[in-house]
Amino acid sequence: MERSHPLRILLVDDHTLFRKGLRCLLENYPDLQVIGEASDGQMAVDQVKALNPDVLLMDIEMPKMNGLEALEKILEIKPNLLVVMLTVSDDDNDLFTAIKKGAKGYLLKSLDPEELYSMLSGLRYGYVAIPRVLAGRILDEFTKMSKKENPANKTTDLTAREIEVLKLLAQGMTNQKIADTLNITMNTVKAHLSSIMNKLQLENRTQAAIYASKNLADYEAPDLNEP
Repeated sequence: MERSHPLRILLVDDHTLFRKGLRCLLENYPDLQVIGEASDGQMAVDQVKALNPDVLLMDIEMPKMNGLEALEKILEIKPNLLVVMLTVSDDDNDLFTAIKKGAKGYLLKSLDPEELYSMLSGLRYGYVAIPRVLAGRILDEFTKMSKKENPANKTTDLTAREIEVLKLLAQGMTNQKIADTLNITMNTVKAHLSSIMNKLQLENRTQAAIYASKNLADYEAPDLNEP
């Protein structure tokens, strides 16, 4: 990325008023250039193809295709694109999923304008745009996981269906989407997740996603023979 050129930014948010206000804010900085806008994930995919931005500043909760789903598709098209999630969600699962899928930043909409500018400017120099408090959460989760006693050995305790549920959880799917994908009920998904947490001695969905990314990438579960 040419450091002498403005960062070419594509804004993606379904709230028009917020998007227009953010554009006005960013255009006050001569080293930032907003080259386009999109109101949903699918439109973001199309705009990335058409405009070839340096930075994508994208919300998570949007219609048609949410930001986490769009993130994966966009990085398949342009792997080196700097994608920063800008969201109201401080949910740990959203945070970890975004980073796992390749986001180079995760910012909350409550941050100060100068902090936003500082975070975006740091992208030029290889820094990730994650405030310390959120970065601390990521480190805490990995630390907790590393203290688990031989967690990989517990994979064999899981049933075939629990393996499938855990893999889908690691992809950032909600309970409802897991249920729809596996053609089971929401209550069944919740029961499987409870069993997974107990068997693996995990505390929450984020730890489960971290476990899956570490231990299930090449794991082949047996044929499904249960609901």
